[in-house]
Amino acid sequence: MPPAKENTTLAPDERPRPRPPSRVPSYLRHRAVASFENLVALANHQERLREARKILWRDRGESAVELEGIWECFEHAGRGGVRAGAIAFTIRASLNVVLATLRFGKVPKEMRFALIRHAIFGKDSFRSAAMLGSFVTLYKAILNALPILLPVPPTKPPPSPFDDSEDEESNSATSLQIPISERQPRLSLSAQAHQQWVHKKTRRWHAVMAGAIAGAVAVMFEKRSRRVTIAQQMFVRGLQGSYTAFTSKRGIHFPHGDVLLFCLCCAQIVYALFSRPETLPRSYTTWLVTAAGAPVSAIQMVRDINRTGTFDFRDLDKVLEREDVIPVNRTAILARKALAISIPPDFGPPYPPCGAVHPWVESCMAVPLPRLWTVFKWAFPIYGALHFIPMMLFKHRAFLLNPLRMLGRAGWGTIRSSAFLATFVAVYQSFFCFKHNMHAILSSQKKTKIRQVILGFLGSKYCYALGGFFGALSLFVEEKRRRGELAMYVLPKGLESAWLTARGRGWVFRTGEFGEMILTAIGMGMVMSIYQNEPHHLSSLVRRILYQFIGPN
Repeated sequence: MPPAKENTTLAPDERPRPRPPSRVPSYLRHRAVASFENLVALANHQERLREARKILWRDRGESAVELEGIWECFEHAGRGGVRAGAIAFTIRASLNVVLATLRFGKVPKEMRFALIRHAIFGKDSFRSAAMLGSFVTLYKAILNALPILLPVPPTKPPPSPFDDSEDEESNSATSLQIPISERQPRLSLSAQAHQQWVHKKTRRWHAVMAGAIAGAVAVMFEKRSRRVTIAQQMFVRGLQGSYTAFTSKRGIHFPHGDVLLFCLCCAQIVYALFSRPETLPRSYTTWLVTAAGAPVSAIQMVRDINRTGTFDFRDLDKVLEREDVIPVNRTAILARKALAISIPPDFGPPYPPCGAVHPWVESCMAVPLPRLWTVFKWAFPIYGALHFIPMMLFKHRAFLLNPLRMLGRAGWGTIRSSAFLATFVAVYQSFFCFKHNMHAILSSQKKTKIRQVILGFLGSKYCYALGGFFGALSLFVEEKRRRGELAMYVLPKGLESAWLTARGRGWVFRTGEFGEMILTAIGMGMVMSIYQNEPHHLSSLVRRILYQFIGPN
């Protein structure tokens, strides 16, 4: 009997599946190849964009370039100089175009194209390109050539964060056990790599020599009027970095040193405004007079009295011609004029009448608060531009992420800055009238020795400097991080005024035609020495600008 047949019927899920084809279909292969080619093209496009972006903007963390020969140094310096010159030309031309467009309303239509053409291809654009291009070229060439021409003996490199120590736990010390002078700043890995290159290849005097020579040559490409400003700024930034490095190493700290420096500079500036206005830039003097709000003729009277003890009675006539002079002040001004034109002339006390300083109101007590509000409104758009424009240019990513927060910070900063300037003017206005009223009161009292000393000081031109010192204390209204920048803004003007005043009295020598070159050389020597060896001691603005134009080396 034949065996029974087995049931070979399979379940649907147990049926054998069809085997895949032995080769990939052609249409799939073509799609894969096309996708791969697109990825390659996209990668190449992104790489080209990164390379093009490096021409305009240097990424953070760029490592120092290792150069082995003199020709490599010159080639590296030439590329950096061309890049810096092109960027400087673009920036200066763009700024000139913006300023030219603001003048369109005052220029005929047929002259507008010529105005734009001159803004782009004028001498100023080429001067800026030549100045920065020559500086970067000379600095890079000298800095990188000196270690090749004068090799530095090997020294122990600074500690690396990647080094392992077997007895790390036994030899480790807390930050409180390490003296302040021996503590090392916390730097990024790229900054530490750059510091290792500096200690390995260069010496501090290399950067000093390179910066001094490059700065002295580069500044000569600018106009004579701009050389002074550039030399002052570089010298002040060098002093700032050197002071910060010196005090940090030795653990020295002056509380509110930036405010003290600002007060001293403002004392010199206010003294110069009322006694030696020729030692200040004309545009800055005009700005100060506008911020003061007093009649220009009254300020001219103060200058004449401080210099000669007399004044021109025609300045009183100019005050009388104002429409806002109240009758009480008109009477006082006419009485002072009658004494000045009498025979012999009597010019009265060594200051103008308060009615000439604020002819629209009689009481000196009624002047500060309205002046505070007037200056606040006048300064608000100025400081608004200084707070909002940099935010839109340099912090646009943070602005896009949180616009309300960034707008709030800029608005609050504008309010504080405007309040700072308004407080300065109001405080000085109060001091101005206070010292004159005190002089009048003491003059009517019985004579004493102390009274004569106080009277002599209240009537002297040096008392105006004291008012500038007190008014500058309004810097405490400003944000703390901006106090140092404001001090650096007024320091060049204060130093220039003090130098010209001392030179007029024969206390210092004359620098001749090469004064700007010498000052720029000294300043850039200090700045580049700090930048190459201790960049964290420079202000963030200066450090970022130097990095974009120069790079690590």
